[in-house]
Amino acid sequence: MDEASPERRRTAPALSDADRGLEQERDTAAIAVQDRLWNTVVWNDPINLQSYVVHVLRTHFGYDRQKAERLMLQVHHEGRAIVSTDPRESAEGHVQAMHAFGLNATLEQQEG
Repeated sequence: MDEASPERRRTAPALSDADRGLEQERDTAAIAVQDRLWNTVVWNDPINLQSYVVHVLRTHFGYDRQKAERLMLQVHHEGRAIVSTDPRESAEGHVQAMHAFGLNATLEQQEG
């Protein structure tokens, strides 16, 4: 640009305190959604033996026999059990691992 033809610069209007507050609320809400925890849910199926489900829970999650059996019985009697609660990326890995073991598992966002 030459100095003879000055360029008009457009500047964004200054944000009011209210607008800044709304912007911060949106940012905080986005972070809260990212930080939410996710449940790994194992579902009942007619294929896998109860002893195998206990084996998978002990092998993958490192649960002791008592906890693994309690979760397996919950799957058996209630049709499903939340077997872990983690950040999304970890929970997705758990669901993939359950699938690799041949168990039916899904991911659900923790309530609240």
